[in-house]
Amino acid sequence: MVNALETILQQVVDITILLFEFMGVLVIIAAGLRGIYDSVKRNPSIRLNLAQGMALGLEFKLGSEILRTVVVRQLSEVAVVAAIIALRAALTFLIHWEIKVERESE
Repeated sequence: MVNALETILQQVVDITILLFEFMGVLVIIAAGLRGIYDSVKRNPSIRLNLAQGMALGLEFKLGSEILRTVVVRQLSEVAVVAAIIALRAALTFLIHWEIKVERESE
């Protein structure tokens, strides 16, 4: 019974991780394409729009890494996942800081 529940949890988490990763990539691609469009149209809020899109994409990617911690089995895997989470969290923090500065300068 426990093995069956563990298998189900593993499958649900794996699928959810893939969905979050996919959504993160889609959001970042969409933000990049919008950034190109805004650049061509000389939109003054290009940096703000691009930063917001990247921040949202990174939030999805960060969510997938947090879910990954649910199913890790070895301490070395936990260390790798923790390092990835720390890097993505730092990037997200920097992007949010840039968004704040950009909004204040408008």
